[in-house]
Amino acid sequence: MTEEQQERYARHIVLPGIGAEGQERLLAARALIVGAGGLGSPVALYLAAAGVGRIGIVDADSVSLSNLQRQVIHTVADVGRPKVDSAMDKMLAINPGVRVDAMPVFLTADNAAGIIADYDFVVDATDNFAAKFLISDACVAAGKPFSYGGVLRFGGQTMTHLPGTACLRCVYGDEPPAGTVPCNEEAGVLGSVVGMLGTVQATEVLKFFTGAGGLLTDRLLMFDALTMAFRSIGVARNRACHACGAAAARPRQAGGQSHNVI
Repeated sequence: MTEEQQERYARHIVLPGIGAEGQERLLAARALIVGAGGLGSPVALYLAAAGVGRIGIVDADSVSLSNLQRQVIHTVADVGRPKVDSAMDKMLAINPGVRVDAMPVFLTADNAAGIIADYDFVVDATDNFAAKFLISDACVAAGKPFSYGGVLRFGGQTMTHLPGTACLRCVYGDEPPAGTVPCNEEAGVLGSVVGMLGTVQATEVLKFFTGAGGLLTDRLLMFDALTMAFRSIGVARNRACHACGAAAARPRQAGGQSHNVI
């Protein structure tokens, strides 16, 4: 590392379990964030600040005024701009030493494999079930680790998948029928809740690359911000799962929309 990098990352370098070697791993790491909204905001900011060398961010949406209650990477001046461009500006303002790949597209079954191929870890920062299952299926098929995250109203949940551990379909099976689970536009979400969950997801990414601690594999972390109650539920890989089990399925079409409006 250069002298500037040693100073910038000094608080990482002195951490037991990370040190200079762990920071070097971060500098060489490649992470992909699908969604530049509520969850993607803290993930993108913290990964850039931590020095993750190459960060891809996928989102075809533009910034709207209603986003600003929770999508803290964007400002009033960004309304109308592509979210990925707005996010990239803030990430590079924090750390010009990282590379940001801004992709103003929806993740679909047709492009998912090609997009995730260039990255070592994928973060699901989307808000719809079709996109979440698409990301899970595509990562399982490619042997890529990923972090799943979801929020609604005052609560959130997240888990991490590594090859050989439970995937999203092991836990939930298929996507719920349309209209059976309210979306955040209908039910609402407390702005700080997405920040809480996104920060957990960012921490999982940093732990994965540095090797520090243990990951949320085969565990679903859930919290209720109203009571500040957290619980971790063990989940098992389903050998009959049609994504990661014997009858593996092809990544499914996400209706053309993997964007994040959380």
